[in-house]
Amino acid sequence: MSQKNSVLEMIGLGIVLAIYAMAACTVLAIVNNFTYGRIAQNKLNKANAAMKAVVKDADSFEAVDSFPVASNSSIIIQNIFIAKQGGNVIGGVAQVTGPTYDKGTIMVGMKSDGTVTGLQFLELTDSPGFGLKANDPTFTLANGKTFYGQFEGKNAKDGFVAGQTFDSISGATITSVGIGNLISAGTECLLKVLDGQEFN
Repeated sequence: MSQKNSVLEMIGLGIVLAIYAMAACTVLAIVNNFTYGRIAQNKLNKANAAMKAVVKDADSFEAVDSFPVASNSSIIIQNIFIAKQGGNVIGGVAQVTGPTYDKGTIMVGMKSDGTVTGLQFLELTDSPGFGLKANDPTFTLANGKTFYGQFEGKNAKDGFVAGQTFDSISGATITSVGIGNLISAGTECLLKVLDGQEFN
């Protein structure tokens, strides 16, 4: 085989590969175009359901544009919503992400007076059998409540310290501490927003 034929074959192979790559990219773009809206809507539906679950008395939620960052730099306050009933502010919801044993995203609801109305997980990637008990509706603590259910009725002004102001999960101390930090950051932010403080 001559060197010229070899070069032509390589060029031909390159063209075929480029065509396959373009076809694959086109298909991926089309699939993404069809599924992006549905995925975004599913995330919105999940967030709305979580907000309603953590502030059951609210009939509407209003996103807050300006709110403080968490004092703990490893925690991100993603969203803050004001919870309303009949047009009156009754509390708020914070969506918070940060480290647990691995990572978690929660929605925590709170009344205007600082009373926690509920906690829901949007994501928790901790160890199965230990950390994931935090989000397990079949797992109950010694007090008979689920891990996330124990926070309802607690006052944010008392703080969230694992083993002191709330019960830890046995064998999952790091997860418990991490979730306490997420709740603390979210409720601290909510207290400031509901107090009417101004933020840049």
